[in-house]
This record gives sequence, C-alpha cells and structure tokens, in this order.
Amino acid sequence: MTTQTDIPTAQTGGERRSWLREHSELGVCVLLLALGVLVLTDALTMDVDIAQRGPVGPKTVPVVVGAGLLVIAALLALDVLRGGRGQAEGGEDVDLSEPADWRTVLLLAGVFLGAAVLIEPLGFPVAGALLFWGAAFALGSRRIDRDPLIAAGLSLVTYIVFNNLLGVPLPGGPLMGVL
Repeated sequence: MTTQTDIPTAQTGGERRSWLREHSELGVCVLLLALGVLVLTDALTMDVDIAQRGPVGPKTVPVVVGAGLLVIAALLALDVLRGGRGQAEGGEDVDLSEPADWRTVLLLAGVFLGAAVLIEPLGFPVAGALLFWGAAFALGSRRIDRDPLIAAGLSLVTYIVFNNLLGVPLPGGPLMGVL
C-alpha cells in the first residue's frame, strides 16, 4: 500500500515527455505567437508618409492581422491546456503509420528553389514552365510527351494573365520581345 508521501513530487523525464506529447499543439501556439509578434513589429515600425489619406493607412491591415494572430495563439493555448485536442487525420488515402516521402519533398523544394533562381535570367515563362514540369515530375507524373507542353502552356497563360490582364509585371526574360 502506498501513501501520499511515497509518490515523488518531481516529474520524471518520461512523464514530462508524455505531457509534451499530449500537448504538442502548443508548438502551433508558439509559432502563431512568434508570427504575430513579427507582423506587429514590422507593422508598427513601418515608415508611413505623413500625407496619407483617410483614416485607414498601410499599417491597419498588418496590425489587425498581427493582433488576430496573438489572440488566436492565446485562445488555442488555453484550449490545449484545458484538454482540447486536434482531430486526427481522417483522409482515406492517408496512412499515418507510413514515414514521410522525403524524396518528393526534397525534389519539390529543389524545383521551387531552381525556379526562384532562374526567374530573373530566363524570365517567368521559361522558369514557370520548368517549375510546373518539375513539380509534376516530383509528384509522380512521367509523361514526357505531354507534361512539358502542358507546363509551357500553363506558364504562358499565367504570364499573360498576370502581366497583361492584371498589370502585375513579371520578368519576361529572352521572350520579352515575343510576348
């Protein structure tokens, strides 16, 4: 028979790890808190022209978003500490016991970084086509007869929509005179 004095008062390492595992959602709270502080810091240190028009200036939306992130972080932390838990993944095609596919993740990261490096010298149409084709390849498509054509068409349509219709200038690269 154990008495109250036989139970140790300090948590052991296993109990601490178990508590952290049960409250792992607190990591999301820390991330939201850091992001909120970053957004608020940037918004409040923003240099605003004195001749701003109207009561709503360029600081308004970032301040609201930053404050919202802080409020959500606090509410989520409160819910987690009160015993709230996130819903487990319910997707039919997701097997949570399988490890992550790091090859695909690294291929996608390489494709995105490559497109970011190549967008200035080659322009968006070429870098975008390489991005779309590389992403399709990384995600498992091996149709080399059709994927490059679809990627080139999608990249050109994206360039035309953003550059010509929406007025968002994208680098054209060597194709600038043609498009």
